[in-house]
Amino acid sequence: MPLNIHQTAIVHPGARISENVEIGPYSIIGQYVEIGEGSVIGNHVTITGHTSVGKDNKIFHYCSIGESPQDKKYSDEPTMLKIGDRNTIREFCTFNCGTVQDKKVTTIGSDNWIMAYVHVAHDCVIGDNIILANNTSLAGHVEINDYAILGGLTGVHQHCKVGSHSIVAAGSIVFQDVPPFIMAAGYSAKPNGINVEGLKRRDFSAEDIAIIKKGYKAIYRDGNTLDEAISILGIMANDSLSINLYVDFIKHSKRGIVR
Repeated sequence: MPLNIHQTAIVHPGARISENVEIGPYSIIGQYVEIGEGSVIGNHVTITGHTSVGKDNKIFHYCSIGESPQDKKYSDEPTMLKIGDRNTIREFCTFNCGTVQDKKVTTIGSDNWIMAYVHVAHDCVIGDNIILANNTSLAGHVEINDYAILGGLTGVHQHCKVGSHSIVAAGSIVFQDVPPFIMAAGYSAKPNGINVEGLKRRDFSAEDIAIIKKGYKAIYRDGNTLDEAISILGIMANDSLSINLYVDFIKHSKRGIVR
């Protein structure tokens, strides 16, 4: 199937556009852009910089993809934005490329649902199967792990991490790392139990959910220091590999976890 590029779209001859790609009216595709097979680009979308867009993505109208980072240290270095496959990216999203002071690349994985007005700043790492609701704003160097959900109007501070299978309530501000499995809410975000419904939907067994709850209690409810909690979790990991997500996340946390 040939390309379907609207006559008003501006596509640089150096751009690499695969088969079955659709590009809507008044969209602009830059010289160093790659767009994978089957992707659909809406109208008035700008994709620029050294940006790679994978297969079967749907990018809705008025998005700015791959623009220079909002970082005063940036000096037009050829840094990158990489987007995986099968993502839905709704209207007015802004994704920036990386900086040489960090990874040199902003990475967005596959199968993500990214709603309108979401901002992903430089050097962020977004995993797979993530939901970022309307107006979520990620500062530079943020990491969001697989299956996490961030409610609308959530803000995440620089260098923070949000763990797998966690959920952050709408309107929350995240200043520290959010461990896997938990629910967090507030300004600043605080832990509020585990994401039971989300775990059930992802086919976690009742036994796994029960031990994840025990892990949460060891961290937050039993009066343990963090070092003591890690030791307890290490023992629990013998009965559930899921507990290792807690342990690895906490051990590698640089900003400390929400408390």
